[in-house]
Amino acid sequence: MAVEGLAIRPAERQDVGLLLELIGELAEYERLADEAVGTEELLSEHLFGERPVAEAVIAELGGEPVGFAILFTTFSTFLARPGIWVEDLFVRPEHRGGGVGAALLAHVARLATERGCGRLEWAALDWNEPAHRFYRSLGARHMKEWQTYRLEGDPLADLARPDSG
Repeated sequence: MAVEGLAIRPAERQDVGLLLELIGELAEYERLADEAVGTEELLSEHLFGERPVAEAVIAELGGEPVGFAILFTTFSTFLARPGIWVEDLFVRPEHRGGGVGAALLAHVARLATERGCGRLEWAALDWNEPAHRFYRSLGARHMKEWQTYRLEGDPLADLARPDSG
């Protein structure tokens, strides 16, 4: 489904402020605003610095930013091929339901196929039923058998100590 007037483009260094604004809106929607502590400097370094670890695309409708996706390359040992992980996908509330989210995911799917990826993956919060319905409508499969684990803060630092393992 094409959205008239929609353009999706790679983010550029001058978009860092906009991306941080959109990330703030996403954090509010996900009820995680207190966890959104990134800065323009960090975002700029990790998206556009000497060794970028992720990339972003911005959806614009008539030149107005209406959404974004942040993604990075993964690797499947079973497939022996790269994949793409969509870390975040966000569409501003007033533009939801009109095909912008599907267009963003389709754009990323094209990137994945062009890059020879075997998988396109992402996560959604358990309470976000609108997102779950949307993803299922695209044919995505919920990977119920996999559970995500995370180390951050002190536990991450503790495990990283040379004497920890």
